[in-house]
Amino acid sequence: MSTKDYVEKDYYKVLGVPKDAAAADIKKAYRKLARQYHPDANKGDPAAEEKFKEISEAYDVLSDEKRRKEYDEARSLFGGGLRTGAGGGFPFDLGDLLGNNTGGGAGGIGDILGGIFNRGGRTTAQTPGRRGTDVETEATITFMQSIDGVTIPLRMTSEQPCRTCAGTGAKAGTTPRVCPNCSGTGQVSRNQGGFAFSEPCRECKGRGLVVDEPCAVCNGSGRAASTRTLQARIPSGVRDGMRIRLKGKGAPGERGGPPGDLYVVVHVKPHQVFGRDADNLTVTVPVTYPEAVLGAEIAVPVLGGMPVTVKLPAGSANGRTLRVRGKGAPRKDGTRGDLLVTFEVAVPTRLSEAASAALEKYREATADHDVRADLLAAAKGES
Repeated sequence: MSTKDYVEKDYYKVLGVPKDAAAADIKKAYRKLARQYHPDANKGDPAAEEKFKEISEAYDVLSDEKRRKEYDEARSLFGGGLRTGAGGGFPFDLGDLLGNNTGGGAGGIGDILGGIFNRGGRTTAQTPGRRGTDVETEATITFMQSIDGVTIPLRMTSEQPCRTCAGTGAKAGTTPRVCPNCSGTGQVSRNQGGFAFSEPCRECKGRGLVVDEPCAVCNGSGRAASTRTLQARIPSGVRDGMRIRLKGKGAPGERGGPPGDLYVVVHVKPHQVFGRDADNLTVTVPVTYPEAVLGAEIAVPVLGGMPVTVKLPAGSANGRTLRVRGKGAPRKDGTRGDLLVTFEVAVPTRLSEAASAALEKYREATADHDVRADLLAAAKGES
């Protein structure tokens, strides 16, 4: 049923009740008339059947408090109804009155009525503007910037309202017309059983407007490629490959619709010293053999700060990892991860005569200790 039918019909008159009738009085009047005009009591009488449908329709609206309020507000806009001309038709274009204007924007009483008259799976009210599309781009930052956060300029190329036709898609001197297939809503309903599903209109591709003479620049789409530069804030602690969402920074909406979002895929350049493990930073520090065996206090670098001293216990094996609390990457809650320090024994490639002699003495002193004995025995299955 169309918007015109709803506004034109006086449901109070159909049920024979005043506009301020209580819900109980409306129900009582409906029951009385329903018994009188019920098809079972008037078999073969098409007039009675039609009257019964009209009564049911009126009660369906007036018995629902919300729908009754919307109905009253809608009719008050027309001073109690729409009057027809002498020939039974309307002395004006009802489509213009109900918002089917050719400008493509908001307008007409259809926007005010909103979704009141959405019945039977058919939408007749003007839908809101279309949301802009989401845009995705990539950005490369340094390791240090990923830890501290950074604001970077992004040069974006995306669709914007065509400047030549001001986004209408129509050739200069012409205007689009309301899509006859969806009545300008941009949506059509498809019934499946007892359900109705809305989908974009194929005729106008969801715009609600049809362009007969398209703009030569945008070919009737109302959109054209445009380049812009925006400042994007990359938060601290971002990791390589992370996808950052910047709300409202995507392509502009159409017909007053909201803009889409911008998604930035972040690539982080590797650091020559530090690595990343979740919220922790990693670093490998070389130590001498005596330091690993006897223990030592080792100066360890910290990203963006002064070195810290870490005590390496005596008898530390090659590759031992120690943790320095709070020197890692920042977390969302304001705390920081840790710095994981891995110590590796540096083997010299050149030795002085004195160093070589000292190592020979060390080898002689430890000759009774075979470091591979347990390995060889395990391989033979002796232990």
